[in-house]
Formats: sequence, C-alpha cells, structure tokens
Amino acid sequence: MTEQTKLTLPEQQTRLWVANVIVKYNFCPFARKEVENNCIHYQTSQATSIDDAVMEMIEQCIELDQQPTRETTLLMFEQGFTDFEEFLDLVDLANALLVAQGFEGKYQIANFHPDYVFADSDDNDAANYTNRAPFPTLHLIREASMSAALDDYNEPESIPDHNINLARRKGIDFWQQLLAGCKKPSA
Repeated sequence: MTEQTKLTLPEQQTRLWVANVIVKYNFCPFARKEVENNCIHYQTSQATSIDDAVMEMIEQCIELDQQPTRETTLLMFEQGFTDFEEFLDLVDLANALLVAQGFEGKYQIANFHPDYVFADSDDNDAANYTNRAPFPTLHLIREASMSAALDDYNEPESIPDHNINLARRKGIDFWQQLLAGCKKPSA
C-alpha cells in the first residue's frame, strides 16, 4: 500500500488543494515552506455536531502542544457542516473555546468551506475562492510562527488584496474547475 492510498479522501483532496491552489497561486505565501518541510498535519473528522467538532479541535491544539515539529493542522470535516451558516456557528464557538481553554495567543483559527462567502460579498464573487476548500476546514495556526513569518514578509497587509485581485482576474469559472479537479477521486 502506498502512502497516498493510506490517506482518507478528505486528506487526499485537501493536500491536492493546498498544492494546486494555496501554494501554486500563493494565497498563503508561508505555505510552501511548510509543505516542503512536511510540517502540516491533516486530520479528518467524522464529527457532525458542533460540540464534538470543537472538542476535536481542542484535542488538535493539545497535539500541537505535544508535537513541536508540527507547524499547523488542517481539521477537515468529512460529514458535517456542509451548510455554510452552520459552519460559521462552529467557527464562532471554536474561537470562543480557544480562548476559554487558554489557547488564545498561542493558536489562531483560519477557516475554509466549499461554499465560503465573505460578508458583504456576492455568492458569485471569485474572491470567495480564496477561502473555498474541498471540505469544511478549521486551520489551526501557531501564532508565534505566524507573527515571525509576517515580520519577515514585505508588506503583509497586501496579501488579502493580492489574493482577491488574483481570484477576480482568473474568474469564477477558473476557480470552480480548479476546486472540482481537487475533488476528483484519486486512482
């Protein structure tokens, strides 16, 4: 059995998305290094309730504490949170629990969803694809590492504008096809 066949479908598709979208189009200028250093942990969750999902997120924070060489974790929900509004409720509770459990200032959460729509944005705005992923995903990021990376990056405040402009320049059809390509079953 090869390494690739040991991965769950969410892991396979999310790894492909990280490589073919996030790294290739430089949506996160810090991701390439972590991919090359194999420091990203991909965790598939079967949680379908918000309570179970946030508990699993806290478990992943504890694992990050115990695994100093693990830079970041992508927690993908295979079955749950397909409704974007429900996912946003999960994100809100996850952020609150991060504070309540003493992880504020240590970890931060970025989030991705197949139907992601920025507030005050049109559903068909290509810019939404900067946060669209194959599965609803909570991304746990070490704040110290992010702070150091931002300190070494020229004009970090330009990253979101760059991503939005690139997404809109390429257009919604381009991103829909690219995301669909990440979701194709592997051989």
